[in-house]
Amino acid sequence: MTAQNNKIKFPIWQYLNQPLFSNDSQLELNPRRFAQGWRIQLLQRCWTKECDAKGPQQH
Repeated sequence: MTAQNNKIKFPIWQYLNQPLFSNDSQLELNPRRFAQGWRIQLLQRCWTKECDAKGPQQH
């Protein structure tokens, strides 16, 4: 696979569905800044997700 196939597209749905009046998150109107923050959060979620590289355990 090439790097072109691995590129994450712009998260348009998440950008359009930002909460407007929320105390938990801040509205980001700059699309580049939003995409950068979204990618960082995606990386953090992937990093904390548990993964079993051996596959399902047989009991």
